[in-house]
Amino acid sequence: MADDFDAFVARQKKVVLDGLSYLPLEVAYTDVGEGDPVVLLHGIPTWSYLYHDVIPLLEPHCRVLAPDFLGHGYSDRRDRFDRSLRAQTRMVLRLLDELGIEKATIVGHDTGGGVALILGIEHPERVARLVLTNVVAYDSWPIDDMIDLGNPNWRDKPAAEVADFVASGLGDGLHNAERLTPEFARSIVAPYSDEAGKISLIRNASALNTNHTTMLIDRHKDIAAPTLVLWGVHDPWQTIGDGERLAEEIPGARLVRLENASHWLQQDAPGDFAAAVRRFIA
Repeated sequence: MADDFDAFVARQKKVVLDGLSYLPLEVAYTDVGEGDPVVLLHGIPTWSYLYHDVIPLLEPHCRVLAPDFLGHGYSDRRDRFDRSLRAQTRMVLRLLDELGIEKATIVGHDTGGGVALILGIEHPERVARLVLTNVVAYDSWPIDDMIDLGNPNWRDKPAAEVADFVASGLGDGLHNAERLTPEFARSIVAPYSDEAGKISLIRNASALNTNHTTMLIDRHKDIAAPTLVLWGVHDPWQTIGDGERLAEEIPGARLVRLENASHWLQQDAPGDFAAAVRRFIA
């Protein structure tokens, strides 16, 4: 495993949060830098490592928090709790409370973008600014691979087979082939490469629920936080059309197209990604 991966995991902090389930749940997160807090939310099947090249570019300018969602990365992986967008939203709010953060810029990607939309609509007092990057919205998700992975029959397959399945699809979300490095692929699937991780990833996939975004459509207009829609235009899953539609429906939203990026735009173009976020929060 790359030194970058080892350093990333070693830097993560852990906190045990109650009130999210019938049992306390552990959340792993990165917390670096100083200043106004910026919370980076990943999606499925990734974890906060997706931002590994972005965090160092933001850290000199703000306080950067990047949690692993419940069941994802190195947060709690036990087969005993909800992993839906609603559950992840409660986790983010609970983590902010634990850290004494009243309001933050929320950067959401993929399913983390679904969480960001819920926060912007239902918890506006906690959202200073909103950045939506190739988010799940409307009825464009879950994609076929995640629907497949949510089948409980996967539990009988070896963990290595499940990890290989996930790794094999990562390239479909990258525009720049050279950014699909062995280190990136291994690091993304590392938390899901043992038995506990395998089951957790299957449960994460089975928790995906289109209703959690379609129920928001009529409420996009209620988002009051300044909003940046930052989109990798070559995304085959969450297409630029969804980004354009969101930018039209959210009052005052600004759309920035990243022409050199696809779905995993944090890996495709970390410099452009971080620069756009820095300009927005400046």
